[in-house]
Amino acid sequence: MNALDNIQIDNSSRIPKYKQVMDSILRNINNGSLLLGEKIPSINELSEEHLLSRDTVEKAYSLLKKQHIIESVKGKGYYIAKTDLSIKANVLFLINKLSTYKMRIFNAFVNKLGANAKVDLDIYHCEPLVFSKILEEKKNMYDHYVIMPHFKNEHMQHMGCTDDILKAILSIPNGKLIVLDRNLKSLSREAGRIYQDFTEDIYNALTQGIQKLSKYDKIVLVYPNKAVYPYPKGIVTGFKRFCIQHNWDYEVLDEIYDSMELQPKDLYIIIEENDLVNLVKQVRDKKYTLGEDIGIISYNDTPLKELLGITVMTTDFKKMGEQAASMILDNRRSEIKNEFNFIDRHSV
Repeated sequence: MNALDNIQIDNSSRIPKYKQVMDSILRNINNGSLLLGEKIPSINELSEEHLLSRDTVEKAYSLLKKQHIIESVKGKGYYIAKTDLSIKANVLFLINKLSTYKMRIFNAFVNKLGANAKVDLDIYHCEPLVFSKILEEKKNMYDHYVIMPHFKNEHMQHMGCTDDILKAILSIPNGKLIVLDRNLKSLSREAGRIYQDFTEDIYNALTQGIQKLSKYDKIVLVYPNKAVYPYPKGIVTGFKRFCIQHNWDYEVLDEIYDSMELQPKDLYIIIEENDLVNLVKQVRDKKYTLGEDIGIISYNDTPLKELLGITVMTTDFKKMGEQAASMILDNRRSEIKNEFNFIDRHSV
């Protein structure tokens, strides 16, 4: 069947001609006459065949493009981009690691979008080459791309976005892109951003809790300098700035070692879960009282930490996911600094 035969216009109908063009294309998608990737008539072809103005056909095609039902390929024409019309949003959610925190963001995102969205989760393990390959392979396959750009170098340390990484990110049309966790300044305003400011966040959180911290003589940050999934260096920068400005004795360790030299009135800020477990065990073994002799603040909250009464400094993971979903549901893009708070419990 000629592609033009799929488009039917009733000149006696009071339905606007642009709406008839749209309805005809949608009807033929639903009955299988138009398939995914199939080319449809050009604006000139359709306007000449049915004696329609170019403006009428352009309006119909423009609205179908906004709904991601058709797409245009420069120099080639228009193609069917989506055949499952019950799906209102087709999303790639690309994260650097599979962790409790990332899954809280993902689950909040999916729940907020609702049942009429299809969300594929992919993981690149902080590897720049894997990240770029995924985006290249899945180019033009989704209505929206939600990504968390965290990478590691050959020394297993957290690094920024290289030119190659930025090129891969910028290959995504701005209207389809939402970046989580990091504020990439090079992005257009048409791209969404919901980010943490790792340097300012830890500084401000410690400032929030300074009254509780004041009973401790020394603050120790346990920051894994080399890790399979490294953490932003801004955490260390903000921590040091706080301690120096408040004339606080401090130290940065790579991990909690076995048989630590624990001293009363030391406060530990712990990032990794294994270090938290190890430290709590040593505090108990040495008969110290948590929150009196030794203080602990954990970075990033979980339900288990809340249950155990561990003080945390944390971003609001649920809110990050919900705000990303809202950008898609409301068809808007904006720049949002995500909330980060000091939550006082019983370990400080």
